[in-house]
Amino acid sequence: MKQTPPKPRKAAKHRPAKFWPVMGFATLAGMRSMSAPAFLSHYLSKQPHSGLAGSRLRFLQKPFTAGLLKVLAAGEMVGDKLPNAPNRTDPPVLLGRLLSGALVGAAWYRSRHGSAIGGGLLGGVAAVAATFVSYALRTGISKQSGVPVALVGVGEDATVVAGGTALLRAQKSAPVGRAL
Repeated sequence: MKQTPPKPRKAAKHRPAKFWPVMGFATLAGMRSMSAPAFLSHYLSKQPHSGLAGSRLRFLQKPFTAGLLKVLAAGEMVGDKLPNAPNRTDPPVLLGRLLSGALVGAAWYRSRHGSAIGGGLLGGVAAVAATFVSYALRTGISKQSGVPVALVGVGEDATVVAGGTALLRAQKSAPVGRAL
């Protein structure tokens, strides 16, 4: 009996990842609102994407924006430890985290030629969820261990920096959609 060779597979079409990176950036936004835009802007300033050309979100690709957002993120990490720092679940602070998540979600999706609205909705919802989860973890760890909340916050900062760094390293520049 003669065996027929297997049919060749069709080459998979390259589709840049959108969903999981937004979940990662939005989680950062829920933990530290300025960290997510700072990490994303750093990435986009080094690897501009054509999906943002002509978009209002293209400012995130500018090195000046990346530098400014890094300063703001560092300031937030310091301010978070102050005794008069507002609770992250207070409505104005929560709104800031929601907007931060929406910004990174919209920019990431748009940079990948996707829907900025869809990415913004995903990022905003995920950032709010991450806000409540990270708050519960931070206060729970503090209560269980007896370690002051501010000191647990230092560990949270380290998690944000390590997570953001890992998230950026995981991104590969795709020749399709990349600005020249």
